[in-house]
Amino acid sequence: MKNISAGDVEFFQGLEKSAFTNPFSDERVESDRRVAGSAAGASFATVLRELLEEVDRRLDALSPFKAGDFSGEEGELLTIGVLFQQYHRCMPQLDALIEEQIRVGEESCAAPFAAETFDTLFQYGISRAEAARYIAIFYQLRRAFYFISRSLTGESPCMKQLRKRLWDNIFTHDIRWYVRCLWNRMEDFSTLLLGETGTGKGAAAFAIGRSGFIPFNPSTKKFSESFTRAFVPINLSQYSEALIESELFGHRKGAFTGAIEKHDGVFSRCSPHGAIFLDEIGEVGEPVQIKLLQVLQQRTFSPVGSHEQVRFEGRVIAATNKSISALRREGAFRDDFYYRLCSDQITVPPLRQRIKELPSELDTLVEHILRRMSGETWKELREPVLAVLKKDFGRGYGWPGNVRELEQAVRCILLTGSYEGDDLAVPRDASEDLMAAIDNGSLTVRDLTAAYCKRLHARHGNYGEVARRTGLDWRTVKRHVDS
Repeated sequence: MKNISAGDVEFFQGLEKSAFTNPFSDERVESDRRVAGSAAGASFATVLRELLEEVDRRLDALSPFKAGDFSGEEGELLTIGVLFQQYHRCMPQLDALIEEQIRVGEESCAAPFAAETFDTLFQYGISRAEAARYIAIFYQLRRAFYFISRSLTGESPCMKQLRKRLWDNIFTHDIRWYVRCLWNRMEDFSTLLLGETGTGKGAAAFAIGRSGFIPFNPSTKKFSESFTRAFVPINLSQYSEALIESELFGHRKGAFTGAIEKHDGVFSRCSPHGAIFLDEIGEVGEPVQIKLLQVLQQRTFSPVGSHEQVRFEGRVIAATNKSISALRREGAFRDDFYYRLCSDQITVPPLRQRIKELPSELDTLVEHILRRMSGETWKELREPVLAVLKKDFGRGYGWPGNVRELEQAVRCILLTGSYEGDDLAVPRDASEDLMAAIDNGSLTVRDLTAAYCKRLHARHGNYGEVARRTGLDWRTVKRHVDS
């Protein structure tokens, strides 16, 4: 058996810690910087380049070698070093493959670069089965980063935390567990997304659903299926109680009046490596909850009009904008169903919280919306739209429709030059909080005036109307609302 130096052991131990740290956490950047020995304040691109150069230098100094040439921890550390190196070398090709697969659709695209990486891993002494699995994990890692970072825009602390939670949902909070034990067992982990209407629960579900493990086949030089088939959403609120079972589980021809041909439900259409997204789960009645509970417990279901047991191998993601606690207290949501559904419970933050934490979040989101609408010409529209929003809406506006409302506000401003806001913008508990503070005698005259101005502004949506109603100067109103 060979040995590596104490310096190499220390370096690769640091690399292992960094490699298994959530990439959406602040700790990851600092960990990479320490291992690479980069200067404080160095950009992420610089830190990564310096880290990869150091990995290459140390592996080259030991080459040629196979991981089995070294004993115990040393062999494992060098394997992690090789995997880290090979993942980052093929990262641009992985990104290109993701883009190509989105364009192509359901037919799995060729990945010749993955075959080359497979051969390299095999040369380092990694078995063929493990090399194929590692390449599949490389692809999964890159898809997860791609969809989480692109589907959920914003740099407020609560959004950073959301992206971190979504990564953990896909790979667990310790990715070593995932790589060793759970990469082919994630169908047992269901997810419940909570949050107000328009916050982006669908985007969060989309990121999870398209980031599952998909095996790599070295013979065909392809991944076994396209990730575009992996996410199957259904909005449960749009179906009647009579139709919802058919949409979920499918039906056989003649199962009921009007069933003139066989129909596959969403559980049949979902691939083994995909996920079902049950939106508005709080809307379904007890009979459907019981049938869904069977799917979660036994992983089987029967189409309407059939006794056939069909196996479901994907993950289940559900979402609601209702209070799950209230639904359970009212008996509208079964406890046993809840406990099967909540392996991970993630709350998507409302827009008002994001803007309160980081006022520039509004600018970031408007830029993102305009870029989607107008492509390269978005910069020309940015300032006029933001000028209207910042003139008529302070940070106190509640944005009851969240990001979805903001998107329509931008469209309205582009069409009409103005947006009046939503008179339901006052949070449900705003009046209660204000009255409680008055009863407690804890408000100054300034506090009371500011609270009244904020309430009026949230209802009417612009400073001028508040100034007219209060008899205050609009600049004074603005100062109270933004305080």
